[in-house]
Amino acid sequence: MNLTQELQDLLGLTGIEYKANLSKQNLFHEAIANDRGRTRAGGPDDDQKAFATKLGVDGPLVYYTDPTCTGRPVKDTYAVAWPDIEETVWWKNDFKKFDPDKFAALLGRVTAHLNERGGHLYVKDVYCGYDPSYAVPYRFVGEYATHAMFAHNMFPKDIAGVEDEDGKRWTMLNVPSFHCDPERDGTFSKRVAIADYKRRVALVVGRADYCGVVKKTMFTVMNYQLPDLGHMSMHCSANVGERGDGAILFGLSGTGKTTLSADPDRKLIGDDEHAWTENGVSNLEDGCYAKLIDLDKEAEPVIAAALSMAGTIIENVPPLHGRDMGDLHPDELDLSDSSITENTRFSYPLSCNPNVAEGARGPAPETIVLLTADAFGVLPPVSILESREVMYHFVMGFTSKLAGTEVGITEPKAAFSACFGAPFMAHFPSVYARRLAEKMESNETRCILLNTGWGGGPYGTGKRISIHDTRALLNAALAGELHTGDYDVHPIFNLKMPKACPGVDARILNPRNTWSDTEAYDQAAEKLLGMFRVHFAEQNFADLGIEPVM
Repeated sequence: MNLTQELQDLLGLTGIEYKANLSKQNLFHEAIANDRGRTRAGGPDDDQKAFATKLGVDGPLVYYTDPTCTGRPVKDTYAVAWPDIEETVWWKNDFKKFDPDKFAALLGRVTAHLNERGGHLYVKDVYCGYDPSYAVPYRFVGEYATHAMFAHNMFPKDIAGVEDEDGKRWTMLNVPSFHCDPERDGTFSKRVAIADYKRRVALVVGRADYCGVVKKTMFTVMNYQLPDLGHMSMHCSANVGERGDGAILFGLSGTGKTTLSADPDRKLIGDDEHAWTENGVSNLEDGCYAKLIDLDKEAEPVIAAALSMAGTIIENVPPLHGRDMGDLHPDELDLSDSSITENTRFSYPLSCNPNVAEGARGPAPETIVLLTADAFGVLPPVSILESREVMYHFVMGFTSKLAGTEVGITEPKAAFSACFGAPFMAHFPSVYARRLAEKMESNETRCILLNTGWGGGPYGTGKRISIHDTRALLNAALAGELHTGDYDVHPIFNLKMPKACPGVDARILNPRNTWSDTEAYDQAAEKLLGMFRVHFAEQNFADLGIEPVM
């Protein structure tokens, strides 16, 4: 069956020209010529959205989203609540139920809109996952060439050995020119992103043209499908050492997940989305989607080099004042300019990294690292976790954010995100926690909680744990050295703290030692412990079978 017939049968599209599987070079030119929409608050819906730099097609494509969608539209994200899956999905504010009849009606209106408009749509056929045992064929169908180019960057191509491709394929229909009527369509606003797990269709319409929607929608799909196949889906980075020792690093933004996984002595499997199967760990993606705001080019040389490479996409970085983008070299862009958004982004192929594991795959991990950045300054720099503790800290997904400043003092704020990626987890957290525990037990995997935050006091008083000490602790954990030595047990958090680590001052391993006022430390530690306990109770994790170890 040809593409035209397939899309007519699946979506009801007729009379459409399909620009299918164009090269990235062709998509580059198509995006500049044809991608039109709003780029300024109050602006028209026919602004040019994609631009070349001075390097032309030999450099990056620069793309601008609708100003109301410079990140994922969390309030507009849904899944179709079919009765046979409704009880298995973890519904929440950023992943809500959508009525099946309403979805069918909305999809019909979107199709009618496209059929009446005529013209063309871009199609890009890729896969989600490098391992053919679970890889899902993913077909992007949409109005913007930029999105098709993004899909090419971010997902594997030509995965051999995938059985029943037509029966597994997911199709995204992405139509920014259609605007919902909330009263009629049952949406929160005039835009929406909906996944239909029964028909394997994702619908994205309205002002939802942030490139990350093309990526994270499929991650949420995989997070629903993989556990049901007996696999572990993970929001993490992963790498493998010279002796074939795999490692995975879970962590929220700002904890060092990407930086610490980029190690010249270890091959990178990936920096964001992975599956752990009986075949080992494999990347769901073929690209990276990095934050650009305030990028330190010396600390992030891979991203810095890729900024000027062909086939990459820079998102929402403004041109220099008074200069046309076409006159600028990518290196001239001001990466600290947040006038459009703090969430400026950069999409580049995994191959831009100089040291990638073959096939973006590796063995089952010997070591799991749960990353946190404790701005309260009270958690140990490193803790050794047993299986039940892993499940607890995994579903808690703790880190801290730095809130507003008053007279030079910043008060930290606790942040929890189950499984270190709650918005994308379609099953209940306990499903992933149990799967992780099973995988760890069968592979005899060890685990640490690595704190990349502060010591000697909270943010504003203490100092951030040095990258030298963090690297030394990580390297010792990867070598298995922390699990064989002596340890102390933290009297408040009940965490096992190694007494020694090569290359690290033993005094800092117990954080209480680094505070000049130990009574103040105890009070701060008890305060954080209280936050943990409140969150655990609010989420009803005990009812899901998670043991409260703190």
